[in-house]
Amino acid sequence: MQQIIYFFIRNKNFLLFFVLFLISVFLTINSHSYHKNQYVNSANFISGGVFSVKSSITDYFDLKDQNQKLTEENRLLRLHLQNIEETIPALDSIQPVNDSVFSIVGAKVINNSYSKTKNQLTINKGSADDVVIDMGVISSEGVVGIVSHTSKNFASVQSILNSNSQVAAKFKKSNHFGTMIWDGKNPNVVQLKEIPRVANVALGDTIVTDGRSTIFPEGVMIGTVKDFVIEDVGDYYNISIDLFTDMTSLKHVYLIARKDAKEIKELEKEATHVEQ
Repeated sequence: MQQIIYFFIRNKNFLLFFVLFLISVFLTINSHSYHKNQYVNSANFISGGVFSVKSSITDYFDLKDQNQKLTEENRLLRLHLQNIEETIPALDSIQPVNDSVFSIVGAKVINNSYSKTKNQLTINKGSADDVVIDMGVISSEGVVGIVSHTSKNFASVQSILNSNSQVAAKFKKSNHFGTMIWDGKNPNVVQLKEIPRVANVALGDTIVTDGRSTIFPEGVMIGTVKDFVIEDVGDYYNISIDLFTDMTSLKHVYLIARKDAKEIKELEKEATHVEQ
């Protein structure tokens, strides 16, 4: 104990300087948006690097299983994209369908949480790879999340297992649409709200993305109806959905970008401004 006390007495000047330095850094970051943004970007870079090293080590001992899974994911992705294309109306007699509205980039998941109420993923693609905020993220099985932050080489993705997550979704068979959310409980089950009582709902019905936003194309798989009840207030269903995507074992994902998203957002913003 005496040695510890002697250590603090002997190094009191340095310790005082270090404490004051930490306080000054904290105050600087919180009082200036520029420094705060720089701090966030630096934190993303550092954490991304740590997660990347960790992921590389674990993947080395799991190469065979990952190669088999990646092969299966590529097969499922091709079927998945075919399903999206089938939702596009046949307009050959009028004009050619632009099949390059969406661009797709592959990425690797280097960190993933699914046991919190606001879960995030970290992927090994960033602004240097043209990744931007609000890009949709899917797996070969279905919806995964939306890009929320980027650094040069990495990006954070707001998982669909996040209490703030909202995705426009619909019934594949009837086009009745609503909003997909997560109640923070089961990582394999999400909820579908705002489906009117007049809709014909059955167990096992397939739920897909609705395409009412610029984030996901129409027809990306979400899951199947697990259970449903009529809400106590209002004439709407409260529907539980079994996810197609296993959110607890993600390794490879795909980022989707709509090339005309900026134009659409600017038009909608202008229209909203005129109506106000």
